[in-house]
Amino acid sequence: MTSSPTQGIKTVLHPVTDLAAAKAVYTALLGVEPTSDEPYYVGFEAEGQQIGLVPGGAERGMTGPVAHWHVPDIEAKLAEVTAAGAKVKEPAHDVGGGRLVATFTDPDGNVLGLIQD
Repeated sequence: MTSSPTQGIKTVLHPVTDLAAAKAVYTALLGVEPTSDEPYYVGFEAEGQQIGLVPGGAERGMTGPVAHWHVPDIEAKLAEVTAAGAKVKEPAHDVGGGRLVATFTDPDGNVLGLIQD
């Protein structure tokens, strides 16, 4: 069926306008302190999930939370989903430490994400 399997949804990124306010709410919700706390991204590890806060995400086209599937080969998976009718929204790019991230839309315009570590 597919040559590049997914490793499941492990990351959900949330666009935020006020990083400090959002960090306080998510810290209270998740009951843990952030594992990554930078001006460009705040991340939490909660029950095997990575919950990320992305300041200015709306300006980069994030209209709501985006679920990211982890994959071993992001380019192969992008090729598979585009061949099936998806459209690349944001090509694969390095966000630090060799982690690659990309987004695409399904035929209904829903934004989905991929991550390769």
